[in-house]
Amino acid sequence: MISEALPSRLRVAVVGVGGVGGYFGGRLAQAGHEVTFVARGATLAALQTQGLRVFSALGDFTVQPARATDDPGHVGEVDAVLVAVKAGQIPHVAHTLNPLLGPGTAVLPMQNGVEAADQLAAALGEAFVLGGLCRIISAIEAPGVIRHSGGHPSVTFGEFSGQRSDRVQRLQQAFEAAGVTVDLPTDIRVAIWEKALFVSSLGAVAAVARATIGELRALPETRALIERAMQEVATVAHARGVPLPGNAVAAALAFVDALPAAGTTSLQRDIEAGRPSELDAQLGAIVRLGREAGVPTPVYDFAWRCLLPQERRAQPLSG
Repeated sequence: MISEALPSRLRVAVVGVGGVGGYFGGRLAQAGHEVTFVARGATLAALQTQGLRVFSALGDFTVQPARATDDPGHVGEVDAVLVAVKAGQIPHVAHTLNPLLGPGTAVLPMQNGVEAADQLAAALGEAFVLGGLCRIISAIEAPGVIRHSGGHPSVTFGEFSGQRSDRVQRLQQAFEAAGVTVDLPTDIRVAIWEKALFVSSLGAVAAVARATIGELRALPETRALIERAMQEVATVAHARGVPLPGNAVAAALAFVDALPAAGTTSLQRDIEAGRPSELDAQLGAIVRLGREAGVPTPVYDFAWRCLLPQERRAQPLSG
């Protein structure tokens, strides 16, 4: 399913036009690639009438007109699909992506968590799916309007086989030409779990404590809790055959120390606002995978159970 030569101008479908899909899809469109945004509701209407607007310290821009539809069947086969919906939406979205797939299509998940690629592969077939993640601080300011507020935007992806395939190299070239930093790790599984170790552990403690990153890392009790949560993820990863480096926890803690003190996590913000969150993808997944591997995850289990009632209350809002 890997093409020998993808065209220099890629056909790309972006599924989910929030802070991630809007920014990275917008940059690819700005660079001259044929990008179609798959959206719905107010976002779709805004894209079709005013285009996509992105505000960023790296340069504001507008994609106008923006190709946009609510039906992947209207797009046809593409070279790459950027799946940028929230992690909990992937099982519902995955089966709608078949019309986008051709012999060499690369499906690139960009979510937090460790299960996105497996869920997409189960629905679409392993040959189509890359492992992937992104790093950016961005959000929807209004329908069709994205605000990039921090962090240098980057994407990390690769074949699970480790092969530096043609489709991976073409995506690398496309992103880099659009001003996005690209990392092609030797083992994409390690990169995915390293990000989960950092993001979900900090998110778990922050969402329960309702405190800023600066408060959490300065208080010995909560700092120790973050470190214990990170160690749980590392232990689950190793039990599942993912060779995280020995300094993974120390490196993640150092990254926490470098974050703005007033910052909060996306999981914390969603739960505090009563919005559907990535609780299941970020915390529930570690609990489930730990049970499967026979690894106890007491910090994750406690945080997941404490936050579950609020998540259940928020779910009707997603309909």
